[in-house]
Amino acid sequence: MTLRIGNFSGFYGDRFDAPREMLTGGEVDVLTGDYLAELTMLILARDRLKDPSAGYARTFLRQLEETLGLAHERGVRIVTNAGGLNPAGLADAVRALAARLGVPVRVAHVEGDDLTARYPGALAAHAYLGGAGIAECLRAGADVVVTGRVTDAALVTGPAAAHFGWTATDHDRLAGAVVAGHVLECGTQATGGNYAFFRDSGGLRRPGFPLAELHADGSCVITKHPGTGGRVDVGTVTAQLLYETGGARYAGPDVTARLDTVRLSQDGPDRVRVEGVRGEAPPPTLKVGLNRLGGFRNEVVFVLTGLDIEAKADLVKEQMGEALAKSPPAGVRWELARTDRPDAGTEETASALLRLVVRDPSQEAVGRVLSGAAIELALASYPGFHVLAPPGKGSPYGVFEDVYVPQGDVDHVAVLHDGRRVTVDAPHDTAVLDDVPPPALPEPLPPGRARRAALGLVAGARSGDKGGNANVGVWVRSDDAWRWLAHALTVERFRELIPEARELPVTRHVLPRLRALNFLVEGILGEGVAAQARFDPQAKALGEWLRSRHLDIPEALL
Repeated sequence: MTLRIGNFSGFYGDRFDAPREMLTGGEVDVLTGDYLAELTMLILARDRLKDPSAGYARTFLRQLEETLGLAHERGVRIVTNAGGLNPAGLADAVRALAARLGVPVRVAHVEGDDLTARYPGALAAHAYLGGAGIAECLRAGADVVVTGRVTDAALVTGPAAAHFGWTATDHDRLAGAVVAGHVLECGTQATGGNYAFFRDSGGLRRPGFPLAELHADGSCVITKHPGTGGRVDVGTVTAQLLYETGGARYAGPDVTARLDTVRLSQDGPDRVRVEGVRGEAPPPTLKVGLNRLGGFRNEVVFVLTGLDIEAKADLVKEQMGEALAKSPPAGVRWELARTDRPDAGTEETASALLRLVVRDPSQEAVGRVLSGAAIELALASYPGFHVLAPPGKGSPYGVFEDVYVPQGDVDHVAVLHDGRRVTVDAPHDTAVLDDVPPPALPEPLPPGRARRAALGLVAGARSGDKGGNANVGVWVRSDDAWRWLAHALTVERFRELIPEARELPVTRHVLPRLRALNFLVEGILGEGVAAQARFDPQAKALGEWLRSRHLDIPEALL
């Protein structure tokens, strides 16, 4: 017995027509849509401040207007976290839409994640719930299930538990579904999108969305509809498995999945078998994501062209420093990006960018103070003075923090399609999360000739954000490359290659079955993506920067 679960959204703003593509491209039993990220929750919180009836992903309603009838005809159930901060409101809107369209669907929702009232000063505080509430809704016959903040994998564990009759102690089976859910959650990242070896991905211009063929034992095959773009192979699945994860224990409210037990194998064209996943009891606590207003920020980017780039940068820093000293903002950050080239053939390639970012609790301190000082330099600074855009009044920015509460402190409720409210009990079997002992490393390669070259010629990487931290997963595609990587890319070498990490805590996790290393860099993103603390605020390209760095690589691998 196989359950085919497909994904049609990896973020709020993903491909609009993906639900129709998934419904018409092949067989599928359940469609999941993931709309929520840490930044999305802040955006929805600000929407709700303006309109208390808002707080959910309105795009989902527009997508459903075009596809609800089709899904009903084909017997496809839809599970989505598009409810955001207002799952009840979205569920009502879906019912109204279904009535207008004349489509007789049963709509349920899950609530209990909203803990904002417990955290004064927070714009939004939401616990990451598991899939048990979703399962209750589906067992009662719901066709559409809307949730608020659940874990991304819960969109798969819920339908799988309902379909196969799993209980809370079926840890291995649930862990297999968690792994499947983690692969599906970011949509086309599993089918060649954002893939390090993208030139091998074939038809990447419009990759298809992924689906998982789940089995009762928790194993699955990751695939996609026939004829869609991109590809599914061990490499694309490995990359997504490493995305925004940490060590061998991948904890969630339903189960802790052991990523060090995952076995991947090619099962034919665009088919990857995932099996062997072991599960453990979930931790006794739930993660709660807190979003709050951090203050106001403003920025200006000065364009420095031609000769004397460093001297020009020093001059404008000195001039701006004098102006800002009269009413200094709480935070001032300068970044010089040397995008210029000598003897350049275009003005753009002859120019460097000097970025100034200021932050303060007061909008006034980052508004006119900055814009006036910058624009007044137009005729009084370095030769060729101009900016990419004039600074504005300053805009609010958010900060993210995660805290933890006991699972039993959250009122997890499934609101069924007939209005009945079913309380979802917290798991009785829990286990405190401990680190897994480091596994044995493979035998190193024998000594031989080496050549200075980019790491990316041998290794792939994928990186992402978790609050103020970032992870960089690095993997290779052969056993010999693994024998080299496991010994060559230490924490010390990582810090050499990524200077930003030199003063930060860096932890290396070894995953031999994936031939992968996962580096967690704490604090590199400051107070989270919404705070925009660095050039790449979500660390999406941190892995590609690492791949571009040079080190001594055995010639046998090149």
